Amino acid sequence: MAGTPYGIADAERDLRASLGRAPAGAVAGAWSATTLQAGHAQISGGYTDAGGRHLDPEPRHAFDAVGAAVERLAAAGGAAFNRVEIRWTRAPFPLSLLGQPGRIRVETAFDPAIVPRGPEDPAYEAAAAARRRFWDGRGRLLSGFAAQDPVANIHGQTKWFGPHRRVLLLHPAGGSAGGVVLATDGLSTPWAGIPDPENGVACEIALRLPEGEGEETERVGRWTNILMSLGDRVADGYRVARDVEKHGAILFSRLPAACAPFEFVILAAAADDAVIRDLPFGSVPLLEAVPLTAAEVAGGDPDEAWEASTARAALARRDRSAPL
Repeated sequence: MAGTPYGIADAERDLRASLGRAPAGAVAGAWSATTLQAGHAQISGGYTDAGGRHLDPEPRHAFDAVGAAVERLAAAGGAAFNRVEIRWTRAPFPLSLLGQPGRIRVETAFDPAIVPRGPEDPAYEAAAAARRRFWDGRGRLLSGFAAQDPVANIHGQTKWFGPHRRVLLLHPAGGSAGGVVLATDGLSTPWAGIPDPENGVACEIALRLPEGEGEETERVGRWTNILMSLGDRVADGYRVARDVEKHGAILFSRLPAACAPFEFVILAAAADDAVIRDLPFGSVPLLEAVPLTAAEVAGGDPDEAWEASTARAALARRDRSAPL
């Protein structure tokens, strides 16, 4: 009847038309989907054979059909749900031999474990407070930020996928009197808009301000921008901290001409293996970004993952005895 809200029976009907005739050899089909939450939705699954192997030749077709049904169910209102489970089973014998479409079953549920963190979630400031304690405990944090990006979308996401995208300015207590360290502040903030129990990309990065021409203020500004860009790449790479742990050091990025004589930067664990503790989901390592000249990476093997041997050799020649 016109005006009747779209319901489970309607979704099963539509999905039976799209998914009812499975690929040859399929004995089961299952898809799991979430509703659109904080601008993000997920769909996984497919048809499987008797050995449990996926064999759908066009999974995108199935995902599009599932997504359309989920979207219509969500738009219809009614009882709240954020997860949809779809199951396909073959039509019973002998209808299966006659090409009868299989059966589709749709179930909705509300799963509180997948509700995304909102923009006011206390986990964000808890992470920031843990980082402040880390640096205050080492006697080095100056007030304010060398740079910060307050522009986040309505879900609290910056380029680092959380609300914090900032760089701190520090004077190392154990280093030279004029030493300056820059450090990212936000890569370890938990994800905004999704529920995963992770401290962002699970690291923060510090960089000792290199000696060079020009006033310190000018060099701080230049390398602050570099560190923000490195943070963007780490956020996009997601598991960079794991790669650093695996290889010891990695040749991570080229540097712009303004950073001459330095042309590359490597990432490595802090010399004292410093760890930022008491974040909402545990601890993360502090990584160090170390600028290198072209001569320091000459002769490297471009086919080696991250040119790790070259990065480790260059790092071994550096004096990192002064703590970050």
